[in-house]
Amino acid sequence: MAHESESRPWGSWHVLDEGHGYKVKRIEVLPHQRLSYQTHEHRSEHWVVVSGKATCLIEGQTTIAGPGDCVDVALGEAHRISNLEDEALVIVEIQRGEYTGEDDICRLEDDYGRDAPQ
Repeated sequence: MAHESESRPWGSWHVLDEGHGYKVKRIEVLPHQRLSYQTHEHRSEHWVVVSGKATCLIEGQTTIAGPGDCVDVALGEAHRISNLEDEALVIVEIQRGEYTGEDDICRLEDDYGRDAPQ
């Protein structure tokens, strides 16, 4: 549903648009925070950095992305976005797949004690 949003320990996300096979989110990552290292069974992701600097870990490889840069995460790839900077990081994330629900997250590592394997 468009306009759905949620606060997370690392920041927040807001759904901008969604339809069959896709969802578009605005993700804000607070300074010195990071999302869980995770995979998805049903979707790929395309990230566009709007502001700030993203440290992106994908399948063990780190890349730095700044405003205007894009990063692709294929279906099933382990990935994480980190904000190592002193300003907020804003990303537009385009999810593509038959299912884009929030329960399609398999956390491999998590700084906040959420359902990562022990």
